[in-house]
This record gives sequence, C-alpha cells and structure tokens, in this order.
Amino acid sequence: MSRRILLTLLGAYFALPLLAALLYSLATRWTDTPLPDGYTLAHWAKLFTKPEVAGALGRSLLLAAVVVAVDILLVVPAAYWSVVHNPRIGSLIQTIAVIPFAIPWVVVGAGIQLVTASVAPQLFHTFWLLAAATAAISFPFMYWAVESALLAAGAVQLSEAAATCGASSAQALVRVVMPAIRGGVVSGSLLVVATAMNEFALAKILVGVSFETLPLWSARQFVSRTLSDPNALAVVTVFTFGFLFALSALVVRLGRGRVTTIGRTFR
Repeated sequence: MSRRILLTLLGAYFALPLLAALLYSLATRWTDTPLPDGYTLAHWAKLFTKPEVAGALGRSLLLAAVVVAVDILLVVPAAYWSVVHNPRIGSLIQTIAVIPFAIPWVVVGAGIQLVTASVAPQLFHTFWLLAAATAAISFPFMYWAVESALLAAGAVQLSEAAATCGASSAQALVRVVMPAIRGGVVSGSLLVVATAMNEFALAKILVGVSFETLPLWSARQFVSRTLSDPNALAVVTVFTFGFLFALSALVVRLGRGRVTTIGRTFR
C-alpha cells in the first residue's frame, strides 16, 4: 500500500505541472478560478503557422538529426572497440563521459567560444559549432546505452564468431553486432534528441539569434514585454513533451516487437 501511495504522489508531482501547461494552452482566460474560464484550440492552430515558430522548430529538428548522426558515427565504433578489443580504455571513456555533467554547460559553451574565436574564427556563431558542441555534451547518453547493449548482446562472442568466419572488425560491427544492439542505439538516439531539442545554454552562447532554436524562441517570448504570449509558451511546452513521449513510445513498441520476434524464432 505504501508503495502505491508513493508512486501516486510521484506521478502527481510530475503530472500536475504538465496538466497545468496543457490547460493553459487551451484556456481562453484563466483568472482566479481553479480551472480556466473557457477552452479553445486557437492557440494551437495559430502558433505553428507563425514563420518564426515553424523556423525555430525546423532548426531544432535539424540540430537533433545532425547531433544524432554524429554521435552514432563516433560513439558506436568507440564503444564497440572499448568492449570487444580494448576493455582497459573503458574506465577512461567513462571518466570522459562524466565531464559534461561535472562542468556546467554555460562554462563549456564559454570555453568553446573563446577557443573557437582564436583558433577557428570561421566557425564562430555557426550551426556546425553548435552541432559539434551539442554532440560532445550528449555523447554520454549514447555511449552508456550502446555499451549496455553490447554487453547484454554478448558482443565479444559475436565478434569472435564473425572473425572465425573470416569477417574483419568493421564487417563484424556492421553486419553482426549492429543488428543485435539496435535497441541500445535507438534508445541512446532518443536521449540525444531530447538533449539537443531542449538545450538552451549552448545555443544561447554559441549562436544566439543567428540560429534560433525552439528553446531560444521560448526564452525570447518569456522575457519580452511586447511579444510575450504565455499561451504560446504553454503550447510549445506541451508539444515538445508530446513529441518526445511519442518517440519514446515508438521505441518501446519497436523493441517489444523485436523481442517477441526473436523469442518466436528460437522456440
């Protein structure tokens, strides 16, 4: 009973702010009553027809896609090499993976800005600098998910079996190991997408208004006295949560279907 009460309280703690944002995104007016005075879909209908909102959403999705691609291309081979060929460097990679959480991202952004301004000024205030920095701070999510999937799938044994059949390390990774760790790669990608779409500090410091993402647009709306639209901010909050929740549900569904297929195959 105590466990159910605790789970109920925890669920209410996370659900109530989201419910309040949802009600506010649908409210016509909300004065001194517990619930809005009326409801409308006008805020949802007009928000994404605004060019600046559609552009900010597109830039956020582009950033997330590029960051996911970079992290997959760099992290998956590194994790595979660490687990299969050189386990001794695993502790070093784990230490490096903690750095983005030990140092505030504002400090990381300021450091990248100072170094870029003196070493590669052509990258200053560009999308590619933001993408590289976001990939650097989000790679731990990809690495931990892929490493766990490699260990669970028995990547060492799979690689040894592939090598016995004459496959190289690259062939073993692409043709044998990758299909076995697909769930880990997808889960890591989901975490990277969530980080990229919601990152504010790095985007504010590295690109600012030159590449306005959805969090930057939301912050500009929040602090502006003339452009502020609380209902629009509520719509963006609920939309972002719903988008990431839908991706999570899709990942779970695909993973469950794959497990069921594998189970039927080996019966």
